[in-house]
Amino acid sequence: MVDIAIVDYGMGNLRSVQQAVRKVAPGADIAVTSDAGVIANAGRVVFPGQGAARDCMREIRTRGLDKVIAETVSKGTPFLGICMGLQVLFEHSEEGDTPCFGLLAGPVTRFASGMRDAQGNKLKVPHMGWNQVHHGNHALWNGIEQDARFYFVHSYYVQPRDASLAQATSDYPQPFVCAVARDNLFAVQFHPEKSAAAGLQLLRNFINWNPA
Repeated sequence: MVDIAIVDYGMGNLRSVQQAVRKVAPGADIAVTSDAGVIANAGRVVFPGQGAARDCMREIRTRGLDKVIAETVSKGTPFLGICMGLQVLFEHSEEGDTPCFGLLAGPVTRFASGMRDAQGNKLKVPHMGWNQVHHGNHALWNGIEQDARFYFVHSYYVQPRDASLAQATSDYPQPFVCAVARDNLFAVQFHPEKSAAAGLQLLRNFINWNPA
């Protein structure tokens, strides 16, 4: 049994995630793996991802990882989703008209074209770069200042049907949900592994998190 399994389905910035987790948990047994048995028995699971939703879901299903991820969440293993690892937890993505896991209710929607900020400047899609995060009081925010900046790269955002799932928002230009939590599951749109001290603190909090 490994302490932390980082799910490898052929897509995602796995090396930087592994390095960041290693930095905050230097003594942990960490596996970057696509082995369903290793993932199922891990003490904690990190589910990163980047790329297009349809490609991600195809690779996840091809490797038979959809069932083990759902089972891991349902049995109470501490679970952290990152970027695409947040989006595919929902029901459906507009990107490629893609059915996703459906573990959380709600769609994944593309940012509108032609958006402008308060000064009238046109906003680009994808939303890329550092942005403030307005967070709640979940244990994974311990030691992280309100409105700390995290690094984003995405064109789509989640819209939870259950408002109580939302654990943080960011603005582009309107508020959108960038973190959700339910029981043993926590997932974020930004990249903590690329977000300097605040990102490492979030990962450290996850490693030390004991969901009730």
